Amino acid sequence: MALTESNMMQLGTQAPTFSLLDTENQPVSNSDFADKPLLVMFICNHCPYVKHIAEQLAQLGRDYQSSVGIVAIQSNDVQEYPDDSPEKMKQEVTERGYEFPYLFDETQEVAIAYSAACTPDFFLFDAKHKLAYRGRLDETRPKRIRSGVYDSVGNEPTGVELRAALDAVIAGEPPNKTQLPSLGCNIKWKPENSPA
Repeated sequence: MALTESNMMQLGTQAPTFSLLDTENQPVSNSDFADKPLLVMFICNHCPYVKHIAEQLAQLGRDYQSSVGIVAIQSNDVQEYPDDSPEKMKQEVTERGYEFPYLFDETQEVAIAYSAACTPDFFLFDAKHKLAYRGRLDETRPKRIRSGVYDSVGNEPTGVELRAALDAVIAGEPPNKTQLPSLGCNIKWKPENSPA
C-alpha cells in the first residue's frame, strides 16, 4: 500500500464538472447541487484509511445533507482492485449507511480533473462552487497492528477539521486558511492515467 498526500488544489478554483452513475445506475452531476455548497470526497472500499473513517463519513452525510450537496467518488482501477467494483460499492452503501451518492469514475477523468491523489481526499466548494477547503477529515489515522490489519481503537475520527470548514461555508464565511493534506492509499490508476 503506497501512502500518498493530497495535491491541495488552489483555493478559489471552480469545481470541475462531473456526471457519473451512482450505485443505482442513476446519473449524478455537480449541476444537481447548483446554488448550494458541494463536498466531493474521493474514497474507495478497500483502503484502510477510508475504512477508518467510514462511520464518520456516514454520520457527516446525515448531519449535513440538508445544507450541502455531498457525493463520494470511487476512481480506482477495478480490474486490478475488484473490491472497489460497482457491485461492491453498492454493498458498501448498504453496509455503511451512506445516504449520499457513491459514484463510479470508470475512466478516472474526474479524479484527474480534481487532481485527486489519495483515498480519502476531500474537496469542499462554496455555494458558487469555488474551492473553499481541501485536505483531511481530521488528524486521526488507522493504527497498523500487523501486515494488512489495522485498528482505530483509541484513535476514533471526529471529522473536526472538515466539519469546521463545512460550518463556515454554510454560514457564508471562509474556512480557516490553515488546511492540511489528507493522507491515504494512492488512487489505483490505470496505466494510461498514471501521474508522472
